[in-house]
Amino acid sequence: MKDMILEYIKNEYLDEDEAEDTDLNENTPLISGGIVDSFSMVSLKRFLEKKFSISIPDDEASPQAFDTVTSIIALVNRHLAKKGA
Repeated sequence: MKDMILEYIKNEYLDEDEAEDTDLNENTPLISGGIVDSFSMVSLKRFLEKKFSISIPDDEASPQAFDTVTSIIALVNRHLAKKGA
């Protein structure tokens, strides 16, 4: 899951030069680091919902929840667990 989300962010939100210059990992600040903005966050949310067949309520799609890949994975896992329950 981590690699897939990192790859999506790299492909969607960074141009080639930025991708080479940015050390993107699961703890890189995405929103506070300027990689993902509010519009990008919406498309990232849609991608995650479609990819994992989950629904993330808007009130949970906060900048804090989307600021690192680690926090995104935690959010997705919470909703996967709800779906499976």
